[in-house]
Amino acid sequence: MTARIVLATRNPGKLREFRALLSASPQLQGRDLDAEVIDAATAGCPDVPETGISFEENSLLKARAVAAQTGLPAVADDSGLAVEVLGGAPGIFSARWAGARASDEANLRLLLEQLADIAPAHRSAAFVCVASLVIPDAQGGPLREFTTTGRLEGTLLREPQGLGGFGYDPILQPAGETRSTAELSMQEKNAISHRGKAFAALREHVVEALGA
Repeated sequence: MTARIVLATRNPGKLREFRALLSASPQLQGRDLDAEVIDAATAGCPDVPETGISFEENSLLKARAVAAQTGLPAVADDSGLAVEVLGGAPGIFSARWAGARASDEANLRLLLEQLADIAPAHRSAAFVCVASLVIPDAQGGPLREFTTTGRLEGTLLREPQGLGGFGYDPILQPAGETRSTAELSMQEKNAISHRGKAFAALREHVVEALGA
């Protein structure tokens, strides 16, 4: 069965979230989203260097590259954690804060160490996501591009809580919550998360790209 759209990521957590979000669309009920929505590795796409200086630039770079390589509609996002007292860092460097090949655990631990002396009142942070959809034209015409942004405001905990999610999820407590993002169900997380908001804003265009 031929895939219809590629999510430009090798992160299985992002792929699960994206499929879950799409599965809630009435137009896609009964569709085999595991076959129709695949990741970059399954599509045979190499990693796309994130050479942009903003979330939007990196998101579009990845979506354009994967759409060009596959001839299929491509969705990409660039997401990160913006910490107020760090001037918005780690930002676009969130996935490699502790080094180019650092694990999620290493990134998280380094950030906690850097904020060890920061009082709760000054531990405000937000997850930020810019998502892009690029639809190539089968007849060689111009690309169609859509870009959306989502934010999840919260406070950074002093220690990780919860086993769900990925990245910095265990240390961000969303505003109004008593749990970390890693303690939320996927449905709860998608309803409020930065990525959920950005992908939800793209959903109408993605559904159209899937021919539904």
